[in-house]
Amino acid sequence: MATKGPRQRQGIQSIELGFDLLRTLSAAGRPMMLRDLAAGAGMPPAKAHRYLVSLLRVGIVSQDPSSGRYDLGPAALELGLAGLGRLDPVRLAGPVLEALCESLNETVALAVWGNRGATIVRIVDAGGPITVTLRAGTVLPLHNSATGRAFAAFHRSPFVRRILDEELQQAAARAKVAITTLRRQLERNLTEIRTRGLSRATGSLTPGINGFSAPVYDHTASMVAAITSLGPVGEFNVEWDSPAALAMLDSAASLSSSLGYGSIDGTSPGAPARNRTRA
Repeated sequence: MATKGPRQRQGIQSIELGFDLLRTLSAAGRPMMLRDLAAGAGMPPAKAHRYLVSLLRVGIVSQDPSSGRYDLGPAALELGLAGLGRLDPVRLAGPVLEALCESLNETVALAVWGNRGATIVRIVDAGGPITVTLRAGTVLPLHNSATGRAFAAFHRSPFVRRILDEELQQAAARAKVAITTLRRQLERNLTEIRTRGLSRATGSLTPGINGFSAPVYDHTASMVAAITSLGPVGEFNVEWDSPAALAMLDSAASLSSSLGYGSIDGTSPGAPARNRTRA
């Protein structure tokens, strides 16, 4: 006796066909004539026209009165932006962090900007012999941690400068050096970080531990998180063009893409950063 597969739920085929037209318009990236739009969606022009009349009424599609070409309408933009605004970087980061941890065989983490600064919210421990003392909720300094430097370089917040000033004052007092010296050194570091597209730390926060951190952007091109990888000095290569650096950039680009970065202006989040590391 044949085993029945899972029962497929019934849907409304006309909605699915209408979506084929929307998908074709979206993929084209430009207004389209009826015949081209219909061909792209795999239906006769007369049939496509009936669907487009309804899509025009609800504003999902618009039509240029002079050329007759069809394009995505204002309602499509509203729905798209609403969907993008609901994307959660912490939830979406899970598979990216797992894959990165497996690729590098090092501990990786995700940080966001919290009430007190750069805050770790998710960790994937590689389980190596050297334990990295990071916990969810850990707030990292901006001036000497890879994660903090990424936020200092790329995050747009009026509080970044305030926290940096407080940290530099404390660091200058401990080291008994002029704060202007530390500021110049930090600005040089941040300039290089912006050029490279990611930050690094070589034992500056925790002796014996190196780290990279790469910014993650959302659909508004705002930094919303940082992906960080950590490993022991001598084993964790922090050269700008190392495999770890390139893997970090790829992972950050992947998560940024999932959050809609580049979806509005068509830019690719990964390529510019990758090119900067090779400069």
